[in-house]
Amino acid sequence: MLVQKAKSKMSDQTTQTEYRHRKSRTGVVISDKMDKTIVVQIDQMVMHPVYKKFVRKRLKYQAHDEHQTAKLGDKVLIEECRPLSRHKRWRLTQVIEKA
Repeated sequence: MLVQKAKSKMSDQTTQTEYRHRKSRTGVVISDKMDKTIVVQIDQMVMHPVYKKFVRKRLKYQAHDEHQTAKLGDKVLIEECRPLSRHKRWRLTQVIEKA
């Protein structure tokens, strides 16, 4: 009986890890010069806390592009993944719109 409880707990943990939600972002490719790596820029409009004015916030992410399908100016969807190198923690999911 104790073994069955342990197995049921393990199966509950594996189902929780299988359905883990991963962050995804949409942005524009600003560099594809590296091998199997693209740089994606994501623009956000954020309200300034003091001045109440909208400020453009730009973030750059390096993403892994295994088949080198994304080109400069493409709109892409990237997804968070395990660390692949010093700066790469994102993976290309799909190319939404070609430039």
